[in-house]
Amino acid sequence: MRQIPFRTLIACFYSLIHSVTHSLSAEAQSLEASMVKQGLVDVQQADPSILVDLKYTTTDNFVHKDVYGDLTKAYLQPMAALKLAAASRYLQEKHPDLRLLVYDAARPRTAQVKLWNALPDMPERQRRQYVADPREGSIHSYGCAVDLTVATQDGTPLDMGTPFDYFGELAYPSREARLFQAGKLTRKQLANRQILRTAMLRAGFTRIEYEWWHFNALSRSRAKATYRIVE
Repeated sequence: MRQIPFRTLIACFYSLIHSVTHSLSAEAQSLEASMVKQGLVDVQQADPSILVDLKYTTTDNFVHKDVYGDLTKAYLQPMAALKLAAASRYLQEKHPDLRLLVYDAARPRTAQVKLWNALPDMPERQRRQYVADPREGSIHSYGCAVDLTVATQDGTPLDMGTPFDYFGELAYPSREARLFQAGKLTRKQLANRQILRTAMLRAGFTRIEYEWWHFNALSRSRAKATYRIVE
């Protein structure tokens, strides 16, 4: 059996790496192009001081997988981006050394399906507390929801008591008072959450019951009636 020269193997290896990298880049470009075509905007164009660390472009998320590929920019509907910029301005007026740090923004329905399917052992009713059913449509998939925290200027997140994507009552805004009384959340953690919540609510966002990091610029019904879903 004729052996393949070592140099040929190396060349094939680098060709494969280039092909995969090019494919990932093309996928990210295609995703960004789709969002831009639908009129979504990069949140850092609305306010360059907003920090972005898309968790679903890393493995630092509840599925422990890269869901977005090479996508690094956070997109929202213009209305939502303007609200986020307003929240950022308010935050810096009250706390000049702090910044908003975005973990997730517009999310394609294809990615929503992956997140939904990542919890096969959880009953659907419970699953909907943490991941919107892609058959109904996530507000993220209309570009009207954002996941974020507050960080120092160098990007270090404040202590919120749980990490992003934590599934459990410690992350529930609705139970914070009881959790504080039980010694499970500290006064400082609650104060940090309140800094984020105040800025977002004053800018016109609404919170949800189960995740301190998630805020909606519109209700699901209004988002569906106003915008087209990002596929």
